[in-house]
Amino acid sequence: MAKNKKESLLGFVAPYKETKSEEYMSETMRAHFVEILNHWKKNLMEEVDRTVNHMKEEAANFADPADRATQEEEFSLELRTRDRERKLIKKIDKTFEAIDNDDYGFCETCGIEIGLRRLEARPTATQCVDCKTLDELREKQTGG
Repeated sequence: MAKNKKESLLGFVAPYKETKSEEYMSETMRAHFVEILNHWKKNLMEEVDRTVNHMKEEAANFADPADRATQEEEFSLELRTRDRERKLIKKIDKTFEAIDNDDYGFCETCGIEIGLRRLEARPTATQCVDCKTLDELREKQTGG
């Protein structure tokens, strides 16, 4: 059984242990995040395949309108979940591009290091905690 949610989602990738003299976003550190992202993307793609198979197998034309409505609602919920995951896969692909361009791990707003622990919690993060917090506050204030 998984020890925590991150492990269950990301395929048991152990937390990164940096050395004292290691430079931020060293080659081994980037490789660690590539591994996490690959596991995550693989799991998401497997879910997409399971959904397609499930919908093919379970699709039925029920005579009872209530049964038909229940099945349609279930499929609708599943498709919304897969749509969110599709967007996450795009975000993962964008993160791979940032890694390839040596931009990964640095805040896109202010340019400082995002931080190893934050990236482990959210590997697709593009902002440091401070900038993300400010964005969320602005969003609340504008009612968005």
